[in-house]
Amino acid sequence: MLALLLGLAAIASLGIGRFDLSFLRVVEILASPWIAPSVPVSPAEWSVVVVVRLPRIVMAVLAGAGLAVAGAALQGVFRNPLVGPQVVGVTSGAAFGGTLAILFGWQQAGLIGAAFAFGLLALVTVWLMSELVAKNNILVLVLAGVIVSGFFGALVSLVQFLADSQDKLPVIVFWLLGSFATANGAKALLLTGPVLVCGTLLMLLRWRINLLAMGDEDARALGVPVTALRWFLLVLTALLVSSQVAVSGMIGWVGLVVPHLARMLVGADHRRLLPASALLGGLFLLMVDNLARSLSSSEIPLGILTALIGTPVFALLLWRNRASRLVG
Repeated sequence: MLALLLGLAAIASLGIGRFDLSFLRVVEILASPWIAPSVPVSPAEWSVVVVVRLPRIVMAVLAGAGLAVAGAALQGVFRNPLVGPQVVGVTSGAAFGGTLAILFGWQQAGLIGAAFAFGLLALVTVWLMSELVAKNNILVLVLAGVIVSGFFGALVSLVQFLADSQDKLPVIVFWLLGSFATANGAKALLLTGPVLVCGTLLMLLRWRINLLAMGDEDARALGVPVTALRWFLLVLTALLVSSQVAVSGMIGWVGLVVPHLARMLVGADHRRLLPASALLGGLFLLMVDNLARSLSSSEIPLGILTALIGTPVFALLLWRNRASRLVG
């Protein structure tokens, strides 16, 4: 049902914008290379739907799916439902790598490489700090994430201070707010590779994430190479988040909130949780992007909307969990 809903929403989203098109007309335009439409497709309609909006829709779905899967995997690896890419510092680290790449004028591959390197560095730093101070302590893990996020946030501010105010600084500021406004086929293709590869590997390993969520001792007793598996999963999640940050900037709260919503639908078993998170994440970010380009004449940055939507939703989920524990 989620897959069907996502497909219908994606087709409907192709018709949303200043140049509005009905759902059936969008279907006719997409099928026109194979099936002759009742009314011939004009060059403007083809350009708007296929050239302009289709790459954006693909990027929104892939970015949302990647962030949600990364968040669900991290919550399983750390055995903590409060963990997300933003909480454990990977988003801030990737943002610093991206701003550094923009400052030095590196191309898109360099941007992804820098975002991945610093995103992974931030994630590993948080994990090592929490392991050294107190293992399996939620408060220490969150505090380590706050420390690392604050450090990389300061480095991002330093890069902004050093950037040319007429050339580099506006690009960095707009990029940090998060947006798919500059979406094109090349960026969509650039995001497709990491999301499909890393997402597929995480899906194949989702039953092992179940074992990690049971605890290290139980996982080792069942023959799981805990340390190697955890490092591999951290690399995959860092690459997922970094690829999204590189092409569309910082988009927070998706990897934290969406896995909770998916868990309410399908339960805590990662064999169902990861696919559900991917579909729900793609649907969530697609809807947010539709709002971003529809609410006003000037497009609202995605990072602002996801924070405005994600924070009250997450607070509601925490309150609901608290209420259920009190009832129990």
